[in-house]
Amino acid sequence: MQRLKIDHLLKTYPNGVKALDNVSLQIGNGMFGLLGPNGAGKSSLMKILATLLQPDSGNVFFDETDIGTNPHFLRSRLGYLPQDFGVYPRISAAELLEHLAVLKGITNRADRKQQVAALLQQTNLYENRKQAVSTFSGGMRQRFGIAQALLGNPQLIIADEPTAGLDPLERNRFHDLLSEIGEQVVVLLSTHIVEDVHDLCPEMAVLIGGQLVLKGKPSALTEKLRGRVWQKTVSKDALAVLKSNNHVISTRFIGGSTQVHILSDVQPDSGFRLVEPGLEDVYFSTIFGNQRPGNRQAI
Repeated sequence: MQRLKIDHLLKTYPNGVKALDNVSLQIGNGMFGLLGPNGAGKSSLMKILATLLQPDSGNVFFDETDIGTNPHFLRSRLGYLPQDFGVYPRISAAELLEHLAVLKGITNRADRKQQVAALLQQTNLYENRKQAVSTFSGGMRQRFGIAQALLGNPQLIIADEPTAGLDPLERNRFHDLLSEIGEQVVVLLSTHIVEDVHDLCPEMAVLIGGQLVLKGKPSALTEKLRGRVWQKTVSKDALAVLKSNNHVISTRFIGGSTQVHILSDVQPDSGFRLVEPGLEDVYFSTIFGNQRPGNRQAI
């Protein structure tokens, strides 16, 4: 069952920037990754889904209910972790989480305290429950963010760039936490970090310039590039020539030279070898392919 249906969303800001251009998606239970570079429109879409922003046109349905005309239906079922969130100074994690629980409508004191304690345990923050959230590290603050998003047993969880700025250890902890949420809810992960989607999401889409340009299973999208991704280590001067004559999808500086990936049906030049495609190749080939003149198209 497709629990979340996004139908032809359009959003243009007063300065003329078109944030969303006819975006449509259907998402069922489980993790769904929305990839896109900064400025692609991901945060605008997340705010519309969280009922914080109104689209110019289009509709969003959750469990067949139009959230534009009935936003309270979704708000009572929503857990939202924004890209940035403020906290009250000098208020402990336990106190702030309990305050947020009240705001979410968890009025029974015993139930509220039990849920707060359980979430602090689940996010590995129970030992820090008396510490002010304003003093938390970036990783601890993100774990507190997911704890508040899980208050009230939400059916839709939106996480906007949740691992940006985290070190590898904290990112792994956050991945484990998201994975524990289970298959019975919709988890929408918006990010520009390819590894997050690769590690967590069985379904994904790519948003560029307000348009959805790719969607599917990461494994299937990667398989489509098999036999077409070529790799070679080249000099800086040679790279400029390659870029003018080939579809260069990524470059990486290694040991004083540049490792280049090219998308081609035939060997681009001597010394190139076929490599197994990865999700980064899918992502970058989509981005740079859509930036070429005449190649821009939405799905």
